[in-house]
Amino acid sequence: MAEPTQRRAETAEEFGALIGQMFVPEEVARSIAALDPRPTDVVISPYGKCGTTWLQQAFHTLRTGGDMDFDDISAVVPWVETAELLGIDINAEQRAEPRGFKSHLSYDDMPRGARYIVSLRNPKDALVSMHKFMEGWFIEPGTVPIERFVHGWIGDDPQEKGYWRHLLSWWERIDEADTLLFTYEHMIEDPEGHTRRLAEFCDIELDAELLALTLERSSLAYMLDNKAKFADAMMRAASEQRCGLPAGGDSAKVRKGGVGGHKTELQAETAARLDEIWAELVAPRTGFADYAALDAQIRRRAST
Repeated sequence: MAEPTQRRAETAEEFGALIGQMFVPEEVARSIAALDPRPTDVVISPYGKCGTTWLQQAFHTLRTGGDMDFDDISAVVPWVETAELLGIDINAEQRAEPRGFKSHLSYDDMPRGARYIVSLRNPKDALVSMHKFMEGWFIEPGTVPIERFVHGWIGDDPQEKGYWRHLLSWWERIDEADTLLFTYEHMIEDPEGHTRRLAEFCDIELDAELLALTLERSSLAYMLDNKAKFADAMMRAASEQRCGLPAGGDSAKVRKGGVGGHKTELQAETAARLDEIWAELVAPRTGFADYAALDAQIRRRAST
């Protein structure tokens, strides 16, 4: 394994090397294979920066009636792919039923036999959010512009991995009883409706008191007030040890949320490249010319 850098990446190439050092494919594969799902288990598996932490917190609040006795939300709703890295027994009992897990896996790579919740998000906003998330943790702020970052986010072959493969694999599950699809944008607009659907899907009895508590504790304001619990503390500690990153990096996941930030963050060329990939890979398999059309369809289905 490469010697730790003792600093954050200052180029896209250095960032890619650090991520490769952090996530060792064989180790990730063993972690995934270790999970022995139960039919009652719930796996929350959006693509990165598409609503995972919100869903973890809402789910954990619902199943426990408001437990906040944790330092890291992923200590109580553990991340499947990092179980070996963090020394977690992924099959252990949890604080309440149903058991819940975090993941960013596509359905193709997911262990079968559980129930799955996925929130989709506009790829342009997901890209911007991931770039901001990595700055101050793996990337020295101001050194890797998003126009350089995007190449790694897209990957060498978007059809084989990454955002588009993830989206398509879950879209094709939309009619399956074991899968619940949200969109990040609709979650923001209608948190009560999504909390109700989440509870129903997880077979959690929901009354007015628990609904109000869940809405409060999964709100942006509450999670910002308690952001240390949603700042990937275990992964940050592991990254400092494994990759030699400076201590105390900014790994906070709860920032400002919102929709459409890409309009002021992305250059036209970058936005056009993402549109081209959508037209090439997503539109032929879904019939949706853009993300807005897919979002509208998921909203229509939610209202029926």
